[in-house]
Amino acid sequence: MVKLKNPRQKRALKSDFDRRPEDAPTVPTIEGVDFVPYQTWARERLGFEFDNPSLLVTAFTHRSYVNEHRKSAKAHNERLEFLGDAVLELATTEFLFKNFDQPEGILTSWRAALVRTESIRDAGDNLGYASLIRMSRGERQGSETAKLHIIANAFEALIGAIYLDKGYEMASDFIDQNILSQIDDILEAGSWRDPKSHLQEVSQREDGETPDYRVLEEIGPDHDKTFTVGAFVKNVEMGRGQGTSKQIAQQNAAREALQTYKKRYWAAKKGEKK
Repeated sequence: MVKLKNPRQKRALKSDFDRRPEDAPTVPTIEGVDFVPYQTWARERLGFEFDNPSLLVTAFTHRSYVNEHRKSAKAHNERLEFLGDAVLELATTEFLFKNFDQPEGILTSWRAALVRTESIRDAGDNLGYASLIRMSRGERQGSETAKLHIIANAFEALIGAIYLDKGYEMASDFIDQNILSQIDDILEAGSWRDPKSHLQEVSQREDGETPDYRVLEEIGPDHDKTFTVGAFVKNVEMGRGQGTSKQIAQQNAAREALQTYKKRYWAAKKGEKK
């Protein structure tokens, strides 16, 4: 443990961790912003307006916007994202616990499939709030992958905003409509299983071979690369995937390869019927 050398250092450290006053707002009140587009979106897509619209605007404010508008912008959405992530995990866990009798290991895998970044990103994209997100000019002109990541983070921040403004039940209903409704598709497709392990089982059973993953393309600067990876079985490309890391790209390639095997299976079934 580092020992502080003088009282001034001790006071500086203490001031960094002072508790928030009880009467202080959880997020700063936003001034000089037209709330109408945000409330219109909330009314049309969520079915309600926010009592505190500053929560909604903060949920849709990326860190880069605050860095670019230091005089006018006071808060970004990372604290709300922190809160929303916890609410999302609780609501998902509660849903699975109440509706299924599977053991912990399987429920954990199902939960991971429901709340993975791709699912959250797709849910956020479907809600159509991308144009409302406040971000820097640089981020707005960035890669599509980076913007989709911002959309996913805003989704979790939105959960946090709903929780603070309307309470747990309404936040849980929002999660149910936009995330938990995917459970049947996930179970039917088997996407809750680790896709690379699942593909290995299928390829060894069907073709007697282990998949081989090959990087087909790398684009973007080192800090924002996008990888394209192909999943090959017997030198035949069975699936292709992209991601911000080779591992994510491999997983997406494995998912697409599993769909290829699924199509092959149903084509063979159709042929048998003929």
